[in-house]
Amino acid sequence: MSAPDSTMRPTEPERYELREVTLRLDGNGTTRREFIKTLGGGLVVVLVTKSAFAWGRPGAGDAAVSETEEPPEEIGAWLHIGEDGAVTVYTGKVEFGQGIRTSLAQELAEELHVPLSSVTLVMGDTDLTPFDMGTFGSRSTPQMGTQLRKVGAAARELLLGLAAERWQVNRATLIAKDGQIVGAKGKSLSYGALTDGRPLTEVVREDVALTPADEWVVAGTSEPRVNERALVTGTHRYPSDMVLPDMLYGKVLRPTSIGATLGQVDTSATEALPGVTVHHDGDFVGVAAPNTFAAEQALETIQAIWKRAPGPEPSSDDIYEYLRKTPRPQTSGFHEGGFIERPHVVGDVAAALASADHRVTRTYNVAYIAHVPLEPRAALAQWTDEHDGPKLTVWTGTQRPFAVQEQLATAFGMPKERVRVIVPDTGAGYGGKHTGECAVEAARLAKAAGKPVTVRWTREEEFRWAYFRPAGVIDVDAGISRDGKITAWAFDNYNSGSAAIRPMYAIPNQRIEFHPSESPLRQGSYRGLAATANHFAREMHVDELAHTIGMDPVAFRLKNLDDDRLAAVFKSAAEKFGWGDKVPDGHGVGIGGGFEKGGYVATAVEVAVDRARGGVKLVRAVTAFDCGAIVNPDGLRHQIEGALIQGIGGALFEAIDFAHAVITNAHLAEYRVPRFSDVPPIEVVLVNRKDQPSFGAGETPIMGLAPAVGAAIFDAVGVRVATLPMARGGIDLSKAQTPVGNG
Repeated sequence: MSAPDSTMRPTEPERYELREVTLRLDGNGTTRREFIKTLGGGLVVVLVTKSAFAWGRPGAGDAAVSETEEPPEEIGAWLHIGEDGAVTVYTGKVEFGQGIRTSLAQELAEELHVPLSSVTLVMGDTDLTPFDMGTFGSRSTPQMGTQLRKVGAAARELLLGLAAERWQVNRATLIAKDGQIVGAKGKSLSYGALTDGRPLTEVVREDVALTPADEWVVAGTSEPRVNERALVTGTHRYPSDMVLPDMLYGKVLRPTSIGATLGQVDTSATEALPGVTVHHDGDFVGVAAPNTFAAEQALETIQAIWKRAPGPEPSSDDIYEYLRKTPRPQTSGFHEGGFIERPHVVGDVAAALASADHRVTRTYNVAYIAHVPLEPRAALAQWTDEHDGPKLTVWTGTQRPFAVQEQLATAFGMPKERVRVIVPDTGAGYGGKHTGECAVEAARLAKAAGKPVTVRWTREEEFRWAYFRPAGVIDVDAGISRDGKITAWAFDNYNSGSAAIRPMYAIPNQRIEFHPSESPLRQGSYRGLAATANHFAREMHVDELAHTIGMDPVAFRLKNLDDDRLAAVFKSAAEKFGWGDKVPDGHGVGIGGGFEKGGYVATAVEVAVDRARGGVKLVRAVTAFDCGAIVNPDGLRHQIEGALIQGIGGALFEAIDFAHAVITNAHLAEYRVPRFSDVPPIEVVLVNRKDQPSFGAGETPIMGLAPAVGAAIFDAVGVRVATLPMARGGIDLSKAQTPVGNG
């Protein structure tokens, strides 16, 4: 089966238009035209297109991208070229540590032919940047990167035309270079001087030519992060660092259990405290005080009685049985793990399974896990009275600033144009910061106090009240022939999601189905959505199929693949790893990989298993990755290494414990995340496909690690561990799991 077309091009042709745009920027009635004046004169390019930005249906704590879904009607991207040559670019995408601020600037600089140092990005500001669905799904590079390349190319061509007109020469004799238009005999004019300090209105050709990747000069190079000095010196201000004059610190009263509602509350003692504001609205009770300690002390004086939510209360001990037995109707067409697909059926699976030479059936389980971002949720809210009504401004860390703007507008019954959401570069999210509950909490308290209020979640609040990666149960039943061809494949996923649910192997008979379940815990997007769970089950099963007939796992995969790019990363990873080399006793090797979000990945690992205690330690890891033309090699390498390190936790020991609707391991002392001592030497093989479009790397590199580790554990000690995490508390070496079937 060939890889799906992941370019996500719309059916309608793109249309670009250069024009002036008037838009309110703040409560004082500032328009974008007036805002440009504050920057100095220059060229403003507004690119209006139907295909530029990530689009999708937002879910509860999630968002997804559909290849067939119609994009929004009006979305744009634009830039400003100042008289001094400074280039300011506006994008609704946000920087969460993935380095996209740098790579997007590289792509714009490449097409505009300006030094990277002259480019500044304004990101994630609902008053200043064009609408964007959000930063998710590894879409920043393929969609926003392409968009900004087109913006830069459009501006470059316009500037060449202006210079040709001014000099009365053939534009073919001119070149754009280093922020200047250069003509015959070295005559030149800077972009800033050429614009004459005035906005220009033009129509941009929709067939504007983009620079091929093999001709890139700025893009394609390992540029350091554009704001790295601020990050390493501590001068950068994250959402939790934001401060305003007269600011108060907010704390929120939390329920005693998940889903509990407020029965009775007495805040009289709290209201008597000097300098403390108490706000009670329905189930929401919060306080604002001059400092965090005072807010915490005030919160402790509130007397509240909570009513437990009715219904069953499964625990982490029986969650998998519960998910299988509590189906949820497929009504919305969307699930936290991706778009719901009706059963995908090809061929006659039942007959193929019955006639297979060998058949292997197994169930795989995946635990809830937490995102554990370096920076917990934080928001600073300020209400101001403008001449035409109140204005709410919130600084917060969210992957979806425009969605949070809508959430705030709905919460306070006001037009969204009166709400401004600003996203400073944030300390990570991994899919866990799509929603704006912290922003709403800060805004509620700020409105009650009449002063700016910051709410900064503690690590415990992050564990207890944020959403989790969905738990899941996956049944796989497969048949193979004696010569190593997969002939039948049945795959049922309960709850964890449908992302990457279809196999990338060439299998003539398939039945794949996703079954939504009633989740007792709040769940949503996590790095890779459900693709990590589906890759784990699929690749673990493929490894077992290979061993069932005594075939090398790499050779088995290559025999069942007809996707050359996926085969290439498996070959590259195996070669770099030294696949087939002997390893010490008690060690094992494994490999896993796949395709998702335009990226092809293969990861090979070596593990050591402590036979006395069942402990597992990664010895080394090699990942080969192909995401098309590479924009920033070092940045890509860092993304891959980070994904592998994060994947160690989910593979070996991360899991949420809960009972009676309470999270019972809500502290880092109880919830095990990867440590420096867990990280093995990592080698990354970058497959640079300059003939292919560039795709993102935020998600796909994590997907091969867990199945590779699982295969390596089996190779070391002969035990198939079919539940993530695989080594929490050690592997039970006394119970080797045997596949069910006629193999």
